[in-house]
Amino acid sequence: MALSLHPFVSPRSTSLFNFPKPKPTTTITLQKHVKSTTAVRTSFPKCHAVADISTSSVTEDDHRVLVGPSSEEERRGERLVADYDWTEEWYPLYLTKDVPDDAPLGLTVFDKQIVLYKDGNGELRCFQDRCPHRLAKLSEGQLIDGRLECLYHGWQFEGEGKCVKIPQLPADAKIPKSACVRTYEVKESQGVVWVWMSQKTPPNFGKIPWFENFARPGFQDTSTIHELPYDHSILLENLMDPAHIPISHDRTDWTAKREDAQPLLFEVTERSDRGFAGWWGKEKDGSTPNFLRFEAPCNLQNNREFVGKDGVKHYFTGLFLCRPTGQGKSMLIVRFGATIRSPLSKILPKWYFHQNASKVFEQDMGFLSSQNEVLMKEKVPTKQLYLNLRSSDTWVAEYRKWMDKVGHGMPYHFGHSTISLPKQPAVVEHAPAGLVAGVSASSPAKGGLGTMHAPNLANRYFRHVIHCKGCSSVVKAFNTWKNGLVAAALALSALAILASGRQWRTFFVVSATLCLAGVYACSTAIAMNTTNFIRTHRRL
Repeated sequence: MALSLHPFVSPRSTSLFNFPKPKPTTTITLQKHVKSTTAVRTSFPKCHAVADISTSSVTEDDHRVLVGPSSEEERRGERLVADYDWTEEWYPLYLTKDVPDDAPLGLTVFDKQIVLYKDGNGELRCFQDRCPHRLAKLSEGQLIDGRLECLYHGWQFEGEGKCVKIPQLPADAKIPKSACVRTYEVKESQGVVWVWMSQKTPPNFGKIPWFENFARPGFQDTSTIHELPYDHSILLENLMDPAHIPISHDRTDWTAKREDAQPLLFEVTERSDRGFAGWWGKEKDGSTPNFLRFEAPCNLQNNREFVGKDGVKHYFTGLFLCRPTGQGKSMLIVRFGATIRSPLSKILPKWYFHQNASKVFEQDMGFLSSQNEVLMKEKVPTKQLYLNLRSSDTWVAEYRKWMDKVGHGMPYHFGHSTISLPKQPAVVEHAPAGLVAGVSASSPAKGGLGTMHAPNLANRYFRHVIHCKGCSSVVKAFNTWKNGLVAAALALSALAILASGRQWRTFFVVSATLCLAGVYACSTAIAMNTTNFIRTHRRL
């Protein structure tokens, strides 16, 4: 994942690597109740050791370049196991600004299907996406006076999950108490909707992530959401892998150039049951100005601080909030923000940066999907498959080792030396209309026909545009303008044919030509928002 023409950072003064290293005392943490911490190795609850039967045969030369054991336990062939329950976490559901006002939204967390909607008071509500009557998807339903109605038989449910209407029930009969829907706690924080997945443990609001930079005065961000056809663990690996940027995203922005591919420096400063953190940078610069933090369940941020020409300290964050959406699928909220904006952001519209972010994911999509396929086929830990270099893959190794520690508390996981395969086979919906109906209920996809609106995770429109109110409105507006300009061009062409005077004929021809140029511009803008990126060497 590259910076993707990030609108808040000047390409000259703030390239991906060239920030002065901030003082450790300004390290930004995720927890709301902790505002700052010193970037040193932290202590964490003692874990019990479990024998690790995995072995690795590498030569002495290999040890010099490959990531080795990071603890005495690992050197002894043991691993640390921490208490972990995947349901007792807050997962990012959606950007608050993009939640539909007029339709339910079908979403998933691992294999759990849920439905998010706004009730009559505009309050966010979340149910199990299943009607208790005949198991129909509630996300295929509609909102009636702030209540969620199942479109199979018209049962209606209020915000607390209670059924308040059954059209088929006799007038003298009461609605059964069992006719209710399982609810989930949702909370909005810093522009993101979070869900607590546990049905046994009350919500721990202290676990809701808090990102210090996003609360700073003058901090502005560009946020996008993307649905992706590979596992969340592979997505997180990709996001914490700066070494791939010069190659995969060559010339996508000013910071990505394949000739800049080189060894990197990594310094792990924190490890705990909740994740890890540390510094990284270019080896040739001999400095590590970038601070990366990963924290459970699947939140990643990359922070930098730098002093501007005016002597004022500025802050930058690349924030990645990932949600597992089932086997081989994930959803990601991307938020790039800073306390300083580049002139580029004042010229280019937001949808331009959104389509560029989609392009970046498409550049990675082929090999990440194939990586997902290999892991599922091989069914062995990554230690037996990966060759993690010290100079590029330190974060990847740290992440998979963290999965060793907590993966037993997940529905499935692929760790460094352990795995647990999914107990249930992946469910493939042959008509996933719930998601289409829920997300596409807002224009322009409402009632839409054709491949652009078809549920297809390889399709940019379906992966991003239908999840983004801004881009949806842009596509609709450009379509409207295009149709209007086509009609105007035809009318002007007819008038040019009928006109008797040379001046009038010239005027109508020029006007029709300008309209056709507008049609081309609108078509180009629509294609930029809806057409996948194809590498030049792959073109037919």
